[in-house]
Amino acid sequence: IDDLAEVDYSLNSLPAVFQPFIDLDLKGIVYPAGNYAGPPYVAAPFTIPDQSDSMLHLAFSEYFFQTSSFAYYTAGAFSITIAEETCSYFNISTEIFGSIIPEVAKYSVTPYPVMLKLTATEIPIISLEQDSFTVEIRGSMEVFAVLPDSATESLFTMNIAANTSIALNIFDQKLMGSLCLNR
Repeated sequence: IDDLAEVDYSLNSLPAVFQPFIDLDLKGIVYPAGNYAGPPYVAAPFTIPDQSDSMLHLAFSEYFFQTSSFAYYTAGAFSITIAEETCSYFNISTEIFGSIIPEVAKYSVTPYPVMLKLTATEIPIISLEQDSFTVEIRGSMEVFAVLPDSATESLFTMNIAANTSIALNIFDQKLMGSLCLNR
């Protein structure tokens, strides 16, 4: 897939050939690149509703998304640092955090730019729903003040639990998504 993850796909059973179609039952597992240790999930069988009016049917199970999440988490992909340039674009500084957290205001009288380090602390959980899928992410965010000499000093760390729903639709032959923060 990329430098962090690889996909292994194989036939679950022999292809079923019928008059109007061929049924290929593939099992896809995503692994961290170069590490083919089994993921901590068990694949559950599922069926695709019979729709004979389409030329191609693709179905992805929760297992595929769970192994993807596991692979990218294991490879360290869910750790990101948002640097000064990005924070200044959104105008995030110690002054903003100081208005919310009084201890930051006491510590940092002079406004400094900040740097955010976001890290997933657990494997993100992906659940498929009828018309969308849900992603639950647990992580931490450490906020640093970027001092004039480019050194950083940790201001605070907080734990985060986010639950989002993502719905995919096709509009004008384009795949579009909508994201909703549930909590």
